[in-house]
Amino acid sequence: MSLEGTDVGLLAPGRAGSHAEAATGDSAFLQAMLDAEAALTRAQAEVGLAPARAAVAVTAAADADRFDVRDLALRARSGGNPVIPLVADLTAAVPEEAAPYVHRGATSQDIMDTAMMLVARRTLDLLLADLTRTEAALARLASEHRDTVMPGRTLTQHAVPTTFGLKAAGWRSMILDARDRVRQVRDTLPAQLGGAAGTLAAFGAFGAYGTGGGPAGAGASGVAPEGSPADVPPEDASPARGGLGVGLVVVYARELQLAEPDLPWHTLRTPVADLASALAFAAGALGKAAADILTLGRTELAEVSEGAGGGSSAMPHKANPVGSTLVAAAARRAPALAATLHASMAAEDERPAGAWHAEWETLRDLLRTVGGASHHAAELAENLRVHPEVMREHLGLTHGLIVSERLTAELTPLLGRARAKELLTSAARRTRDEGRPLAEILSEEPDLSGVDLTDLTDPARYTGSAGALTDRALERR
Repeated sequence: MSLEGTDVGLLAPGRAGSHAEAATGDSAFLQAMLDAEAALTRAQAEVGLAPARAAVAVTAAADADRFDVRDLALRARSGGNPVIPLVADLTAAVPEEAAPYVHRGATSQDIMDTAMMLVARRTLDLLLADLTRTEAALARLASEHRDTVMPGRTLTQHAVPTTFGLKAAGWRSMILDARDRVRQVRDTLPAQLGGAAGTLAAFGAFGAYGTGGGPAGAGASGVAPEGSPADVPPEDASPARGGLGVGLVVVYARELQLAEPDLPWHTLRTPVADLASALAFAAGALGKAAADILTLGRTELAEVSEGAGGGSSAMPHKANPVGSTLVAAAARRAPALAATLHASMAAEDERPAGAWHAEWETLRDLLRTVGGASHHAAELAENLRVHPEVMREHLGLTHGLIVSERLTAELTPLLGRARAKELLTSAARRTRDEGRPLAEILSEEPDLSGVDLTDLTDPARYTGSAGALTDRALERR
């Protein structure tokens, strides 16, 4: 079978085969648009603007498998969006008496924006599950290696000792920050319904449906709510809630299990910008861990290694850090994608030309990129191998200079600041030139006779509050 023109992820190993890829595919977006259309008809039936049997018919027809995605894509070119041909096909798919209630009063952007929010919510559920897996694996690593001493590095050089437990706890802290941001955004993703120019005017113009299929106020069953007159709209659609149009939005959002918007947001793109920010932050949080793992896993360091590495086409000995590489790649792509979505906030008039259209593919790419990265990050964290013996060996590479900060603090009260600085500067130079341990050179100084230099130069005894900080970080749930 020819796949010409089909994107199957050949150039996107970061998201190929992931749950996020499936949740954001063309069929998933098509189903989300159909879900939006069906919910709109059901909501109109509930507030008395459509017969109940129309809601049943549209809902039954709103199955993505019944539509040709490729044909819709090609026909979308003439109108600039896929909702236009989809409405035509959905209208043709329902009984004649239900056809007038398909897409009634809505505009294409209502359906596309709502579909975007549905796809985003469904994908964020998957992303959150992966973030939970990742933080749980990092919590185990932090606990197991609470006291595993390793070199702390600043500006690429050995600084002072730290622990791998604290490093893993730091990675987890950022993952939890990302989780909180993503969860907050997911729970506030709104439905979109405004009509042609965001005034909901068409819905007020229709008037209540009262003949041919059910009384005004009837729900999807065609029966009016018990104890309510048939000609009284539901409470959500009452004048106290702002009239029939505003009430319809309340019911519509509830049908979709999306948040109720305060206003139509055709050109008020806060939801998309917030979503972009949360996704970019998540990519950066995952990328931080990946960047450290890539560095610590270098051949010359080998302090950690991935549980399963990828091979090389030319070098059989290599086990490439594929998981962290793919996560790192996502962290580099995500900010630019988010920037495009932020740029689309500058949308003119009541509905924009271009700004809204620029969001569709960009948001999908961002969801896929971060969703794929979270999948790889979870597997990476769950299978990461830590090599404490190598870390300990590396602590000795500077022959004790890694604890020079401690020596300065300890010797200053004994010798005075000027003398301590002079002695340690000279000893550090000799340590580097002669390749001898700092403790051995300092032991030759008469001023330090009786000082336990073995203890003072032991990196494992200079990790400060690393253990306590790790414990504190792990209290967060």
